[in-house]
Amino acid sequence: MSELMLKIGPLPDRTPQKLLLQIEPSLATELEDYARVHSQLHGEDASVQVLVPHMLEAFLASDAGFRKARKLTAR
Repeated sequence: MSELMLKIGPLPDRTPQKLLLQIEPSLATELEDYARVHSQLHGEDASVQVLVPHMLEAFLASDAGFRKARKLTAR
């Protein structure tokens, strides 16, 4: 079977990693408000804990300077 090739190779590790951080109360309030608005718009509950990873992914994906620096400093 080693001769068979699929377009999609081995899947990456998708084991969630726990990250503990402290944020200012004003940011916590904004995140709760965002989760509330998101839930209202999409008709399903979405907690801050569920939304923050998506927010971080979107932020990193939209940061062209970060992508460029990451390529330049790749090991």
